[in-house]
Amino acid sequence: MAPKIIELKPRKVIGIYQEMSLVDNQTYELWKSFRVRSSEIKNRISEDFISLQLFTNGYFDVFNPTNRFVKWACVEVESIENLPHEMYSLTIPGGSYAVFEHKGSGSPQDIFQYIYREWIPKSKYQLDDRPHFEVLGAKYKFNDPTSEEEIWIPIKTK
Repeated sequence: MAPKIIELKPRKVIGIYQEMSLVDNQTYELWKSFRVRSSEIKNRISEDFISLQLFTNGYFDVFNPTNRFVKWACVEVESIENLPHEMYSLTIPGGSYAVFEHKGSGSPQDIFQYIYREWIPKSKYQLDDRPHFEVLGAKYKFNDPTSEEEIWIPIKTK
């Protein structure tokens, strides 16, 4: 399962976010509240949704499922002007990303285990301190075995 290595230009997103952990996972609730309001965002670049995680420096050094991170439910936009009420903006910095294709329903835990425990240690890359995100495009279907999404992992050369 080799990823594509892509040089990403900075992207602007608008959405909502919440701090959580894997043990206290509030992803479903976050997305439920965002989906009903996503039509308020008028300057979208595409119909894709982005599920984004901001991890603290060192988050992956010693894995602990109670470690906190910030999860975003968002969409890419042309500009961050005219933010809807109680929505926020973020610029995803440019840089190299390893992009993995995930197919199937449910949480892609197996692919994340592979990425962090096998692919990265054996590759010429290491994690970079930038957002991790998933692109949920037209082929993404929640809890459907035919669902497809892209997993974007920030990397830099070791």
